Amino acid sequence: MGEHRVIEVVAAVIERDGLILACRRRPEKAAGGRWEFPGGKVEPGEAPSDALVREIQEELDTSILVEGVLRRDDTRVGDYVIRLTCMRVQLIGPAPTRSADHDSLRWMAPSELATLDWAAPDLPAVVELTGGAPTE
Repeated sequence: MGEHRVIEVVAAVIERDGLILACRRRPEKAAGGRWEFPGGKVEPGEAPSDALVREIQEELDTSILVEGVLRRDDTRVGDYVIRLTCMRVQLIGPAPTRSADHDSLRWMAPSELATLDWAAPDLPAVVELTGGAPTE
C-alpha cells in the first residue's frame, strides 16, 4: 500500500435562521458543478480554525467565528487523501451573496441538503447534518 499525500482542508457549516449554506463549485474547478461547504486548504503552519476564517473572508467576503469541529473525515481522491475538517461557525459579518470559487450559493434546510450532488469529501458531514444516508 503506497503512501498517499494528505491535503488538509477545512470547511464551514454556516447556519443562519435554521438554514445551512451550500455552495456550488464553478465549472472550471476540480469537482466543478458539485456542492460543498465553503472553505479551503490549510497553509503550512496555519491553525485549521485560522485557515477557515481566512478562506471564508477570501471566498465569501464575510467574517465568521469558529464554534467547534463537527467532524473530520479522510476521503481518497485519486492519489491524494483529502482530510476535511468541517467546523460549525457563526456568521459575524454580512450574509454572503456571492463567492470567488462558486457560481451558486443556497441557504437550505438540513433535511434538503441530501438532494444536492455533493463533492465526496463533504458527504459524511451532509449525512450527519441530515441525520440519514444521502440519496443516490
